[in-house]
Amino acid sequence: MRSSVLPVLLLCTALAGVIGGAFHFIRRDRQALVDQFARERNAQLQEATRGVSESLEDVGEDLSFTGELLSQPGTVEEHRRELRALLEAVGQYKAIIVFGPDGQERLRLLDKRTGAALARNYPSEVIRATAAEALRNPSGHIYASPPISGDTTGWLRAFGTSLPEDTPEGGGAVVVLVDSAPLFAPLKLLTTESDTQLLLLGAHGVPTALSAPALADWYQKLGTDADRVPGLAALARRMRAGEEGTLVIDRAEATRLGLGDAEAVASFTPVRFKNGAAWPVATVSSTRVLRSHERSLVVRLSLAALLVSGFLIAFGVYVVLARTRAVALKESLRHASRLAHLHDKTQKILDHIPTGVLALATSGRITAANRALASRMPPDVVGSTLAAAFPQAHAPVIQRLEELVGAAVSDGRVRSLHGEPLRLFEEEGQYNVHAVPLEPHQPDVRTLLVLEDLSSLRALEGQLLRAEKLATVGVLAAGIAHEIGTPLGVIRGRAEYVQDKLGTEHPQSPGLGTIVEQIDRVSRTIRQLLDFSRLQPAESRAVALAPVVRAVEELLRVEAERRRVALQMEIPPQLPALAADADQLQQVLVNLVLNACDACEPGGRVRLSAATAEADAPGAWGRVCITVEDDGCGIAPRHLNQVFDPFFTTKKRGLGTGLGLSMVAQIVRNHGGRIELDSAPSQGTRVILRWPAAAPAREEQHVG
Repeated sequence: MRSSVLPVLLLCTALAGVIGGAFHFIRRDRQALVDQFARERNAQLQEATRGVSESLEDVGEDLSFTGELLSQPGTVEEHRRELRALLEAVGQYKAIIVFGPDGQERLRLLDKRTGAALARNYPSEVIRATAAEALRNPSGHIYASPPISGDTTGWLRAFGTSLPEDTPEGGGAVVVLVDSAPLFAPLKLLTTESDTQLLLLGAHGVPTALSAPALADWYQKLGTDADRVPGLAALARRMRAGEEGTLVIDRAEATRLGLGDAEAVASFTPVRFKNGAAWPVATVSSTRVLRSHERSLVVRLSLAALLVSGFLIAFGVYVVLARTRAVALKESLRHASRLAHLHDKTQKILDHIPTGVLALATSGRITAANRALASRMPPDVVGSTLAAAFPQAHAPVIQRLEELVGAAVSDGRVRSLHGEPLRLFEEEGQYNVHAVPLEPHQPDVRTLLVLEDLSSLRALEGQLLRAEKLATVGVLAAGIAHEIGTPLGVIRGRAEYVQDKLGTEHPQSPGLGTIVEQIDRVSRTIRQLLDFSRLQPAESRAVALAPVVRAVEELLRVEAERRRVALQMEIPPQLPALAADADQLQQVLVNLVLNACDACEPGGRVRLSAATAEADAPGAWGRVCITVEDDGCGIAPRHLNQVFDPFFTTKKRGLGTGLGLSMVAQIVRNHGGRIELDSAPSQGTRVILRWPAAAPAREEQHVG
């Protein structure tokens, strides 16, 4: 009982830990949520203030335009008509007043729509004060008045600027009485949410009508009650200083400001006014939504914990009840495990023996196949007949196997075929075949068909034959070298003698030179045949690869063009020299490139490239990787291990001796290098030579 309850207790403890961790992460990440909330509110405020700044810039441009109109020559009536057109075109303009350089009013235009009401409550003092401030400032500077007393809307402002001194009257000022409410309309969109309040200060630091009443009241009382709202006091200081940013107001102060029982985030920025004072603005938003989401998440986690706990308790009860049944089943499971182990052991033995084994039912269909055969047969071999399992085999071969199985079943003893040439797969091979009958009360496995592939044995016999051929080649090469070498030396000496007598200018001199070169080539061929028949170390020296590759390209260019195969040679300029015999290196590359061209169809491509490889051991001079690759027909997997064998060739009779790649492999090994092959049918072939690099020049001098 104790062992049954313990897992349930551990699960409950783990669940409690997960829930506690979740609560911890929620509290820890709340600050990140608040920061994200502040960034979003600040982005909204920046977007709204851009629209307000553009509207204020329009007022400044209209004032500048008015100054330009008045600076143009014309009568007072003409100026009046032009200013009247501007006043009627812009709906928020209520009056335009022009003052002379002495501060005396020269021209007054009132909006026809509100002219009568404005005339009764005309703010003459504010307008004159605005004109006086504008005259004290340079031309182009915009001065905005404080709120106008008596204005019930709270949005009426006077904007003034001084006129250039080159105006006909020698300067002056122009004042526009503006209903600024439409200018700040974009800020109203920020207060559509109930948890957000706005505080907008005018150019003189006085809250405007758009400010929330509670924030405006506390702002007015900062002189006496700043210690009760320190967050608002800090916000006011930074707003008046023209700063922008965000700050967090704690929960108690947010409640006192009427923002609800949660922290508040204040975002503030000045509304920029070119050539004029900025209008600070701030939004104060409650984080009650974040707290609500947090509480909702906690409630959901708690409910989930209760449900999971209930499930675990029920599961624990079930475990206790099921344990009594488990004891009874334990012994049965042990016996089943033992049987499964024996079955698995038998299956592994069958899968890892190299001999193929098929299990046949009484009906003659296949019920199982070990790995040695399954890898060479169709994937759906189980349940099929022998004919379907060996699709490459001819009907007489299948009939012979079926007769062998039938004879074994009827006689009750093993029937065999020894060393029979059978085509069971893609290629014909020699097999020993045994049909083993089993007990008749197991219809699923009535007979075992055992196939022993004798191909490896035949391959060893072939290697012995090749070794005998190599011995014959050695004797033959020695005889050829002795019998042909001396006459060739005589012919070469006579050709050089005649060439010296005729001189280099004689028409037959190039032909005699060709005779000498071809005799040297035959001599090299005989020497290479001898090298192939008896292994000897190569006489290596530092050889630059680039000239050898250029010579190979020059030799094979015509042949490649005849076969319509593109040759691509890529040798980096800083490649180290190779420790090689130049003639043997050229012979290796010629053989590899020619074989690659033979594998390509017209329009194919052969690429020879080289790169520096890391040294195999510390202190070594490193190696150079030479790669010859083509996009030709590729090599069948069964031939990959034979391509470097002597006399093996896939070319038609008379087109290849089978010695080319064998000599290549032997030359590479004599130089201390390695050769690697990567190929697949219809996917091309890549041969990689890992050739030793030559010792650096100073090390060679030290050794000498």
